[in-house]
Amino acid sequence: MSQTPNRKQRQAEARAAKLEAFRKEQARRKRNRRIAIVSAIAGGVAVIALIATVIITAPKPVDSIAGVKSFDYTGGNHVQGTVDYAQNPPAGGEHNPVWLNCGVYDREVPKENAVHSLEHGAVWVTYRPGLDTGAVDTLKADLPDTYSVLSPYEGLPAPIVLSAWNHQLTVEKADDPRVKQFIQKYWQGPDTPEPGAACVGGLDAPGKVS
Repeated sequence: MSQTPNRKQRQAEARAAKLEAFRKEQARRKRNRRIAIVSAIAGGVAVIALIATVIITAPKPVDSIAGVKSFDYTGGNHVQGTVDYAQNPPAGGEHNPVWLNCGVYDREVPKENAVHSLEHGAVWVTYRPGLDTGAVDTLKADLPDTYSVLSPYEGLPAPIVLSAWNHQLTVEKADDPRVKQFIQKYWQGPDTPEPGAACVGGLDAPGKVS
């Protein structure tokens, strides 16, 4: 028995509806794939941009610093009493058996004890008494939290002198970019005879602020 036209028409319409639904589903999936691809590309670009930013903004190793003078002292030579140092302030050599506790001082500190701190990897930042308070604050802000000493020092050859074991730099201004470069390179630097040895538990000289 042949199908009636109405039944054929309904079947055709059903097939057309299924085909339309199939086409819509395929279009939806295609659209979702495009979104996923675009999102993945955008995410990859973001990651690349982040990596590039980190690389660009990361601290760069300092190969050389203009004006740094270097010496050739060996560590471990402990003596009592005063020492006649070749550099002013000293940047190595014989020193007191007790190290100076690292920190900020508003008075001169015993150089023989400070040199012992240099032997342990500290950077010693000295400045002429009477240096502008703002300049002193700038130097404080540049200091690491530990293994650093800041103190006034009579008779400096420049307003500010930075010393580490076997290395020294003189600068005229506290905001000289070489201050940060020197600290970055020579704090616990490669010439340190006893890197990581104590910088506390030694001598608290008068005038210790922090």
